[in-house]
Amino acid sequence: MADIKIYTKDYCPYCVKAKALLDDLGAQYEEIDITSTPEVINELVKKSGMMTVPQIFVGEKCLGGSDDIHALHAEGKLKAELGLD
Repeated sequence: MADIKIYTKDYCPYCVKAKALLDDLGAQYEEIDITSTPEVINELVKKSGMMTVPQIFVGEKCLGGSDDIHALHAEGKLKAELGLD
């Protein structure tokens, strides 16, 4: 199984949508809540180049945010990206 991490904030509806999709697919992931941790926000910006959440990573590869993983799922590509095939 792939190493999946999702960076979230506690008041983010897109984070809820992204986690719901991952849960529906049976993906196991580590959630990293960056609501009150500026040092982790800086780490996220360095890794992805973006300050928005959620950001979903498989290993070191950034899949993007909620809209991005929903688009991958609609194309039938998300399960493979998550190592769920």
